[in-house]
Amino acid sequence: MVWHQLAFLHWRVPEESLRAHIPRGLELDTFDGSAWLGIVPFRMSGIRPFGLPLPGRLGAFPELNVRTYVTAGGKPGVWFFSLDATSRLAVRTARRWFHLPYFNARMSCHPSPAGEICYASERTHAKAAPWRFQARYRPCGAIRTADALERFLVERYCLYAVNGAGELLRGDIHHVPWPLQPAEVEIETCELFVPQCAARLTATPLAHYAERLDVLSWTLSRLGT
Repeated sequence: MVWHQLAFLHWRVPEESLRAHIPRGLELDTFDGSAWLGIVPFRMSGIRPFGLPLPGRLGAFPELNVRTYVTAGGKPGVWFFSLDATSRLAVRTARRWFHLPYFNARMSCHPSPAGEICYASERTHAKAAPWRFQARYRPCGAIRTADALERFLVERYCLYAVNGAGELLRGDIHHVPWPLQPAEVEIETCELFVPQCAARLTATPLAHYAERLDVLSWTLSRLGT
């Protein structure tokens, strides 16, 4: 798959605001004593099983994820609180086969004449609250070598999930290091599922931008197998 026009938006949050939302078997990963909450809007394309032809528009859509950072067995990874997408097929597939909390949403992602990425999402999933996010963001500097905190936040090469039987799963991913640029962001609407963090998200996030990255992912496996 290919990820386009991606923004990493991060807030430092107390560990206790997230710990109750992390499943057993995972530990919150912290940096300088703080946990971090991320909101990541972007566009995906080229989603397909390895070696098969491109699936056209079915393999291209906006996505928005809310995440934090965890470890299991000493391996750092990502825990997703939610993922929103416009592709109903992708949502159904990810929920069933990857055990990830994907939701159907009405979304748009497009550049403005001023060079900003205009991003909007409103969840439309049946029986789910209408979670909304709207922002404008753009790079404001050149690609540079990531510092220690930036590497902690973005260089994550696996994700964790839990299946219906309560088993902890891990899926590995692979890509070159992120071509990060500092970014400016203006958030117009940001509603989040973690009430304890809501007040903190009114602050300006630590923001980064990446124009494009090619990514490989593997199927999930149970930890210890």
